[in-house]
Amino acid sequence: MTNINTTWHHIRRSPFQSLVAVLIIFISLAIINLFLVVNRGMTQLIQYFETKPEVTIFLKDGLDRSVVENLQKELANYPSIREIKFISKEKALDIYREQNKNNPLLTEMVTASILPASFEVSVSDPKVLSQIAENFTIKTNEVDEIIYQKDIINTLLSWTQAIRQASLIIISVTLSISILVIFVIISMKITNRKEEIRVSRLLGASRFYVIKPFLLEGAYYGIIGGLLGFGTVTILSFAFKNSLNTFFTPITFISADYLFYATLLGGSCFFGVVIGLFASWIGVKRYIKF
Repeated sequence: MTNINTTWHHIRRSPFQSLVAVLIIFISLAIINLFLVVNRGMTQLIQYFETKPEVTIFLKDGLDRSVVENLQKELANYPSIREIKFISKEKALDIYREQNKNNPLLTEMVTASILPASFEVSVSDPKVLSQIAENFTIKTNEVDEIIYQKDIINTLLSWTQAIRQASLIIISVTLSISILVIFVIISMKITNRKEEIRVSRLLGASRFYVIKPFLLEGAYYGIIGGLLGFGTVTILSFAFKNSLNTFFTPITFISADYLFYATLLGGSCFFGVVIGLFASWIGVKRYIKF
């Protein structure tokens, strides 16, 4: 209890320095939590597109049945075809209504006549995708549009990779700054209390007894910063949850997975304490020598 009281006494005696230490850890762990939330959403997005047909060919309206059948036969002649699904206008309407069942305003004015029929094609060899897309693009009398899912997946992967690289750089910089700031703060406090430390040692206090308040101080900074970082990102996530999930429909970009957020909470507190302890330990090791 004495060490805890001493630690709080240290914090109260220099509130500005303590606030700076908490703030820098808060920023670092908020960035880490935000990255993890966004990364989880991007992973869900990529997995969704990976399970979808890799090429979708939208047909023009008014095509004869024989023309549609000939197009399907032509698709079947390509190598490595896994599946060819024909989506009629009526089926497209059913899919649209299912995807927007929670938003009646989007389904009231939509009828089968305004939705295009399409082929959804899955292949086992990605090289075939470009062949199909290239050959069917020139069929302007039958084909209205082609969506090349592989391009979408590659784009998403590029975005995800860019986000990860940028996040890792930012996280590394902020963590380094956090450790440096706490190290400087603890070092300053040790310097200001050198006489107290010397007297404590003369009275028989052990080395651990002397350094423990400084280590606890770093741990306090870490756990408070971790809680604030987690809390801020969680509040923002749930505040924008509906908007983001609506934008990425039918993907649940921000989920209400309490286990995920419990893991974030535990991880934030743990890494906050580790950062605080590590920085404090460096300061103690550097400036307290017996």
